[in-house]
Amino acid sequence: MKDWRLIYIIFAKSEDKLYISNKNRQAYFVLLSVCIIFVRINLKNCNVMFDKETYVQRRALLKKNIGSGVLLFLGNDEQGLNYEDNAFRYRQDSTFLYYFGLSFAGLSAIIDIDEDKEIIFGDELTIDHIVWMGTQPTLKEKSERVGIRETLPSAAIISYLHKAVQKGQTVHYLPPYRPEHKLKLMDWLGIPPARQEGSVPFIRAVVAQRNYKSAEEITEIEKACDVTADMHIKAMEVIRPGMYEYEVVAEMNRVAEMNNCELSFPTIATINGQTLHNHYHGNKIKSGDLFLIDAGAELPSGYCGDMSSTVPADKTFTSKQRAVYEIQNAMHLESVKALRPGIPYMEVYDLSARVMVEGLKGLGLMKGNADDAVREGAHALFYPHGLGHMMGLDVHDMENLGEVWVGYNGQPKSTQFGRKSQRLAIPLEPGFVHTVEPGIYFIPELIDMWKEGKKFTDFINYDKLEEYRDFGGIRNEEDYLITETGARRLGKKIPLTPEEVEALR
Repeated sequence: MKDWRLIYIIFAKSEDKLYISNKNRQAYFVLLSVCIIFVRINLKNCNVMFDKETYVQRRALLKKNIGSGVLLFLGNDEQGLNYEDNAFRYRQDSTFLYYFGLSFAGLSAIIDIDEDKEIIFGDELTIDHIVWMGTQPTLKEKSERVGIRETLPSAAIISYLHKAVQKGQTVHYLPPYRPEHKLKLMDWLGIPPARQEGSVPFIRAVVAQRNYKSAEEITEIEKACDVTADMHIKAMEVIRPGMYEYEVVAEMNRVAEMNNCELSFPTIATINGQTLHNHYHGNKIKSGDLFLIDAGAELPSGYCGDMSSTVPADKTFTSKQRAVYEIQNAMHLESVKALRPGIPYMEVYDLSARVMVEGLKGLGLMKGNADDAVREGAHALFYPHGLGHMMGLDVHDMENLGEVWVGYNGQPKSTQFGRKSQRLAIPLEPGFVHTVEPGIYFIPELIDMWKEGKKFTDFINYDKLEEYRDFGGIRNEEDYLITETGARRLGKKIPLTPEEVEALR
C-alpha cells in the first residue's frame, strides 16, 4: 500500500499510565486490558501547502536577510468559544504557515541563525487525543515534511530562549496579536505586553518576502478568488425582495463549503451598505433596497480571496441608484487602468477620489475644484476608506505586522480622515497582490456632523445631499496581481457594470 504504513500497537493500562509493549517487555507488565489498534497513517495527509524545498528556501532567505540572532515564531493555539473543548475554527498564524507550513495547534519554532539550528517545539499526541481525533502523523514526521529535522517538547523552548539571552543573542519576535502570544512573551522573555512591539528587522525581512507572491502562491490565490467570485454570483442570482439577509449569506456559505473553503473574514451582506463593516444579517430585504456584499473564501492552504459587489433588490437599479453606481463603477475602472509597476498606490487612490468628486458634481452633491477637494479631504464624506490592501495568506496581508511596514515601507501614514484608512501607499511592484475597492456612501450621522460643523462648504452641497441621506452605500471590489507590464485580475470576473449586474437578475 503505497504511502501508507501499518502499525500494530499493543498497549496495557496499569496505574493509569499507557505503555507501548513488545514481546520482550510483556512479561514485566500486569495487563489489565489489551487492545490492538491497526493504524494506517497517510503521510501525504499532513496539511502542508507546498513542497519541502519551498519552506527550506524561504527560511534560508530569511536567515540571510537578518544575519544573526534567534528568530521566534509563535504558532496559534486552540481558543475556546464558550468553554475550552468547544473551540473556534482553528487558524494557524500566517507567518508560521509561510515558513513552516504546518497548520496544527500548539506549535512554536525558532531559527537560531548563529548556531545554524531550526527547531519546531510541540508535544506528541497521547492515546486520548488519538481516540477523539483519529490517527495523526507524529510531530517529527510533520516537521520533516517541511525540512525541519529537530523537534523538542513545547516546554523546552523556555530553557532554549533563556540560554540564548544568557549568551547575548538577540531574540527577534513579531508583534503579538493574540492573548496567548502576549502571555508567552511575558513568561518566556519577561517582556510585559505594553512593551511587546516586535523586532523591526524581523518585521521588515518578513514583509520583504511575503509582499512578493510566487507562482505557486498565485495559483492558490487564484483558486480562492474563483470560489469568491462564485459566492458573489450566487448571491446576485438569488436575492429578491422579501428574503432575509441571512438567507443570501446561507447561499454564499454553501458555495464556499461545496468547494472545501472557509470564509476569509466574516461576511458583510447588508441593505445598510453605508455601514462599512456591517456583520448583522437579520434585516428583511425590501423592494428599492441596495444590497452590498463583501465576502471571500479561504482555501485549506490559508490563501484568501476578497471581493465586493452591490446589487439592487429588484431586477433593475432605480435611476438614482444607477447614477451613483455608474460613478462608483468609473472610480473602479479608472483605478484598474492605472495599475502598473512603479505607480504609488496612493496616487491611484487620489485618482479614484477625483473621479468620484467629478461624478458627484454632476449630481449637484459636490462643487469646486476636484484636486483641491481631494487634497483637503472633502471627498471623505462619501469615501471614508482606502482603495485597497495587500492580500495573500491574510485577507489584509500581514496587517498584524503593521500597515506602516507593509503598505508604507516605514514612512508615516496620513492622519487625515479617509486618507488615513488607505492601507497601501507604496509604489506597486511585480508580484504584489492587492484589492481595488473604491466606494461611495451616504452616512447620515457623518453628514449631520459635518453639516453642523460647516465642514467643506466650498465643496459639499448639503441641501442637495438631504435627498440622498437614506441612499445606503455602493462598493465593488476585485483582486489584482501586478505583473511586469501592468496588472491582471485574479479569479473569475464578477458582474461589475450596471448592465452586467442587471443581466444576472
